[in-house]
Amino acid sequence: MISGVIFRVAAVAVLHSAGVAFAQTPPLAPREVPAKTIPVPNTVSPELQQIIAQPLRTAWNTPPTTPEGWKELAESIRAAAAPNVEAMRARLKVTVEPGTMAGVKIYTVTPERVLPENRDRVLVQIHGGCYVLNPAEAALPEAMLISAIGGYRVIAVDYRMPPEAYFPAALDDAMSVYKDVIAKTDPKRVGLIGTSAGGALVLEMGLRAKQLNLPLPGAIASGTPMSDSTKTGDTFYTNAMLDNVLVSTEGFCDAAAAFYAKGHDLKDPLISPIYGDMSGFPPTILTSGTRDLLLSNTVRVHRKLRNLGIDSFLQVYEGQSHAQYGRDDRIPEVREAFSEIGTFMNSHLKK
Repeated sequence: MISGVIFRVAAVAVLHSAGVAFAQTPPLAPREVPAKTIPVPNTVSPELQQIIAQPLRTAWNTPPTTPEGWKELAESIRAAAAPNVEAMRARLKVTVEPGTMAGVKIYTVTPERVLPENRDRVLVQIHGGCYVLNPAEAALPEAMLISAIGGYRVIAVDYRMPPEAYFPAALDDAMSVYKDVIAKTDPKRVGLIGTSAGGALVLEMGLRAKQLNLPLPGAIASGTPMSDSTKTGDTFYTNAMLDNVLVSTEGFCDAAAAFYAKGHDLKDPLISPIYGDMSGFPPTILTSGTRDLLLSNTVRVHRKLRNLGIDSFLQVYEGQSHAQYGRDDRIPEVREAFSEIGTFMNSHLKK
């Protein structure tokens, strides 16, 4: 017994000594990775393989440098997206009605058949686009996908964007719609869904609701969220130049986030929600891909929620870059992802 006690004390002393030595070591050396070629995986559908094989996004490293340039880019993306959005709407057989709610532009998306269990439920969808892209029709694919596949009525928020309105305009508009919705619907029957900047915004909405002492929604679906705009996270490095959408932290999305913030601290939890207090959050499903530049952003939110004891489900798709799980309804993995999100919402929203 005595020798055992001595051994344990000695072991603690060694560990303590090692801890002191560790604390005094110089910065750890980065890993040097040799250049390599990454093939398109044969473990995904042929349709998704075509998306993965696409080259890096055009002009990823030449973002606009003026407010007018950002506005022109957003409009060009909207115009290019419109025909594809209409084709998706027709395939999914959803109706889309423009309108306003609480003074904010919205679209109400209704499926061909609202599932019986969803008749008293509603989803509020916040679009992505690095806070500055995808206005109007370009905002609708995610809302249409979850509406058709999940059988939900969805309110898609077309929030104000720079250069007309900077931080926190997007969050303010989303919260205005949310407050209007929960004034008419039990918050536990309301779900929030968003991807990329929208994925961050639905988390920010949870933080803001707590600040305002508003009831939280019944569930959140946060897809590949821009949860940390300070460029912190392992996959900002490991997936750089592999993600064919965002490509790199030196690309347009980080420039867009800085444009939206307009000098505001990027570590503010209402821009980078990973730094906020998520205690008490509702059940949350998070979605990402193995090539996603924001995979670490997604994983860190998942672990934060799990460590707080919150029901959090993480789905990561093979080979996908940023937000490709919402690219096209004809891709099997896209339908799979939104089936998972719909099932999660159905499990957690109040009947």
